[in-house]
Amino acid sequence: MLKFFPTRDHEVSCWINPRDFGSHEKSLVFIHGSGGNSSAWSHQYTKLHKSFNIAAVNLPGHGKSGGSGRQDIHDYVHPFQDLLHSLGLTKPILIGHSLGAAIALSFAARHPADISAVISVGGGLTMPVNPAILDGLSQQPEEIRDLIAKFSLAKENRPAMLAPLRASLDEVNTQVLLNDLKACNQMNLADEISKIRVPALIICGTEDKMTPVEASRRIADGITGSKLLLIENAGHMVMMEKPSALNKAIRDFAASLPQVIHA
Repeated sequence: MLKFFPTRDHEVSCWINPRDFGSHEKSLVFIHGSGGNSSAWSHQYTKLHKSFNIAAVNLPGHGKSGGSGRQDIHDYVHPFQDLLHSLGLTKPILIGHSLGAAIALSFAARHPADISAVISVGGGLTMPVNPAILDGLSQQPEEIRDLIAKFSLAKENRPAMLAPLRASLDEVNTQVLLNDLKACNQMNLADEISKIRVPALIICGTEDKMTPVEASRRIADGITGSKLLLIENAGHMVMMEKPSALNKAIRDFAASLPQVIHA
């Protein structure tokens, strides 16, 4: 179910367990990517909510959350401590996709005591955006959204998934989407990644054209003890394209972590 949580700036909406939120030992906090919302993780939270406390976040300006999109990754990171405090979850596993992966990784570098682990899905130390997309989004938003949806999916998955992914992109304001992409375009986590000391799992689809496998390899190489998992026949939207494989990876990784001691 969707519930609103206060932060210092505005309320943030999150999908949480419908009945037993807070009753499980371990917790998962999901962060969507550019132009997305919490429903991007629907294949995860509908399957995992009986085993974990789950909060799938709508970033500011996305979904039902207040505020507007930000043009800097760290402007998303700074209020996240407020949100975790409001959620009341003890040392959750932070799971981010694309823009959300950058937010999760930066948070892990800056606030390791607040989480137990981090999972990056389709992330990168840098995530440059084609200038034609940035320039064209204001002038030809429909065409650019079409391109983003198309290249986010492995070719073989487009027939089944292109239409729903394209429809989800229509749910976000064009300026918010542009701000997200600008945040990705100017980010660089090279100086932060080596500071991550929590367990880390780095996941990428083998057919990812937006943040190719090499981008995830560089993340994994920069985090001591991290694990890299490549999921076959998936593009950038691994959580939609191969949900069973991703859900198994999350379960196995969570099971490998120490028991969470609740305050």
